[in-house]
Amino acid sequence: MKPSTLVLRSFLVLLAAAISTAAQAGGVHATAEAIDNRYNHLRSLQADFAEIYRGVGIEREESGTVWLKKTGKMRWEYRSPTQKLFLCNGTEAWLYVPGESQARRTAQRRLDDLRSPLAFLIGKTRLERELQGLSFAPDVPPLTSGNQVLRGIPKALAGQVSQVLLEVSPDHWIVRIVLEGEDGSTTEYRFSNPRANLEIANQFFELKVPAGVEIVDDGFEP
Repeated sequence: MKPSTLVLRSFLVLLAAAISTAAQAGGVHATAEAIDNRYNHLRSLQADFAEIYRGVGIEREESGTVWLKKTGKMRWEYRSPTQKLFLCNGTEAWLYVPGESQARRTAQRRLDDLRSPLAFLIGKTRLERELQGLSFAPDVPPLTSGNQVLRGIPKALAGQVSQVLLEVSPDHWIVRIVLEGEDGSTTEYRFSNPRANLEIANQFFELKVPAGVEIVDDGFEP
């Protein structure tokens, strides 16, 4: 084969790779914008969820209902296998297990919790800003045929999470989030039955501490 032919073939291979990369980048950008538009036009969101944790020798699944409200408010009601309540009202975060003698309170800005970035999903989503190296993940099969899976590195959880996978439906709902920990663990959230723009009072995101329950502050500063 002539050297000129080899050069031409090499050029065509490189050109095809460059076009493919550019097409994927454009596709990811369009998908990210569509997701942003879906969530930034919401005032509130309710969904059922399953939370699945996998660590060394451990697998745990919990489920319940989550409510998000613009901006920074969320309520996670766990119902299975046991009841517990995790709340953020934009300033404070609360964790309470019914029947226990203590309720824990933390300043939301200091919250070191994998659920905390979800509090700001409503009203101010910018996936390409929050997830470094956002790209499609063709090697990860979606739970539902027709969905897309994206991956990126979350800036807000640097040092705690190595990458996050997002499964997105054709109408741009986030139906699954997989957070891969630096320690090799994974925490997966699956969402279903989304209901948008319900009227939810701010008091719904406040904890009414039962009489006799001690409030334990984890570095809380009013």
